[in-house]
Amino acid sequence: KERSHLKNILIISFGFLFLFTAYGGLQSLQSSLHSEEGLGVASLSVIYAALVLSSMFLPPIVIKKIGCKWAIAGSMCCYIAFSLGNFYASWYTLIPTSMILGLGGAVLWSAKCTYLTIAGNAYAQKAGKMGKDVINQYFGIFFLIFQSSGIWGNLISSLVFGQSPKQVNISEVDLMCCGAEDCTATNITNSTADPAGPSKSLIYTLLGIYTGIGILAVLLVSIFLDQITDNGTDSEEKKTIPFWSTVLATFQQLKDVRQCLLIPLTMYSGFEQGFLAGDYTKSYVTCALGINFVGFVMISFNATNSIFSAIFGKISQFTGRKVLFAFAAVINLACIIGLLLWKPRPDHLAVFFIMPALWGMADAIWQTQTNALYGVLFEKHKEAAFANYRLWESVGFVIAFGYSTFLRVYVKLYIVLAVLVVAMVLYGVVEYLESKTSPAVSSSAQEEPVKLKENAQQSI
Repeated sequence: KERSHLKNILIISFGFLFLFTAYGGLQSLQSSLHSEEGLGVASLSVIYAALVLSSMFLPPIVIKKIGCKWAIAGSMCCYIAFSLGNFYASWYTLIPTSMILGLGGAVLWSAKCTYLTIAGNAYAQKAGKMGKDVINQYFGIFFLIFQSSGIWGNLISSLVFGQSPKQVNISEVDLMCCGAEDCTATNITNSTADPAGPSKSLIYTLLGIYTGIGILAVLLVSIFLDQITDNGTDSEEKKTIPFWSTVLATFQQLKDVRQCLLIPLTMYSGFEQGFLAGDYTKSYVTCALGINFVGFVMISFNATNSIFSAIFGKISQFTGRKVLFAFAAVINLACIIGLLLWKPRPDHLAVFFIMPALWGMADAIWQTQTNALYGVLFEKHKEAAFANYRLWESVGFVIAFGYSTFLRVYVKLYIVLAVLVVAMVLYGVVEYLESKTSPAVSSSAQEEPVKLKENAQQSI
C-alpha cells in the first residue's frame, strides 16, 4: 500500500514538473516576447487576478464534483490553452487564455494539496505514524521534483534562444544605477535586449516544445493517477452540507482566527517570489550583466529550491516547523539587507548566483512548511483552507506586479521586509494559540486527529 501512495505522489510531482517546465519558461519570457503596449505584463496580471477570483469559490465546488484526480487533469488543460494563446499573441488571444489559466490555477493547486494531505493521513493511519510527519515528507518529495521545473524551463528557452549569444558592454554610468537605486533600469533593459528579438521560427519551436510537455503532463495524470477519497471522520458531515455553503466555504474558512493570522505569511510567499522573478532579474542581473544571464541565474534559484525542499521536508520532523520558519526569515532578512547595500558589477559574478541560491533555500521552507502547516491546522476543511492559501498568495503576486512599474527597487525591498516582519509576528501568535489549545504533551495532541480517524474507520 505504501508503494501505491508513493506512486501517486510521484505521478502528481512529475505531472506538475512537466506542466510548470512549460508554464515557468513562458512566464519568465512574457515581458520580453510581448513587450508591445505591455501585453506580456498585462497577461501576467490577468493570470493572478483570475487566480484570486477563482480561489474564492471554484476549488471546493470542482473538487467535490469531480474529485482531486480529474480536477488536477482538467486544470492542467487550462495551462495548455495559455501556451496555445502565445502562438498568435494579441489582446484577443493572450488575455482570454490568461484568464482561463488563472481560473484553473486555483483548482489545480487546491486539488494537489488536498490529494497529498489525504494520501499522507491515509498512509499514516495504516503505518501507525503521525499524520503531520507523513504529510511533510510528501510535500518535500513533491517540491523536490516540482521546483526543478524552473531549471528545465529556463534551460529549454536558453538552448532555443541562445544559439547566438551577444556580449553586452555596460558603461560605468549605467552600472551606478544598477541594484536598489535602479535609476535607469528601463533604459538599460531596452538597450541590452536584442531589438529584433528572436525569430518567429524560434518562438514557434519553443512554444511547440512547451505545449507538447503540457499535453504530456495531462496524459500522465489522466492515465496513471488513482482517484482518492477522504474517508475521514467528517465524511458524513460533508454529504449533508448544502450547495450554497460549499460556494461560501472559502470565506467561511476566514471565521477561523488562525486562518486570518496566516494571511500575511501566505501573502509573503507571493511578495518574495514576485520580487526575485521581476525585480532582481531586471534591476540586478539584466542591468549589470545583460539579459542573456537571467536564465542561468534563475536556474541557481530553482536548483537550491528543489534540493532544500526535500531536505527540509525530511528534517522538519526532527527540528519542528518553528525552527525552520525562523531560519527562512533570517535568510531572507540577510538577503534583503544585502540587496539594499550591494552595488552590482560584472566582476561580482559569484554574488549574482549566491543571492538567488540563498533566496531559493528560504523559499523551499516557505513552500513546503506553509503548505504542510495548512494541512495540519485545517485538516477538516482542507479544500477551503488550500483555496485560501492560493487566494492570499495570489493577492501577494498581484500587489507585487501592481506596484512594480511605479516604485524604486529599494522601496520594494522595504515593503518585502515589512511584510516578512508582520508575517512572522502573526505566525508566532498562531503557534502560541496552538500550544494553548493542545494538551501539555503537544506531540500526543498532534497524533489525536490520526487516532480519531483510525477509530472511525475501525467502527465502519
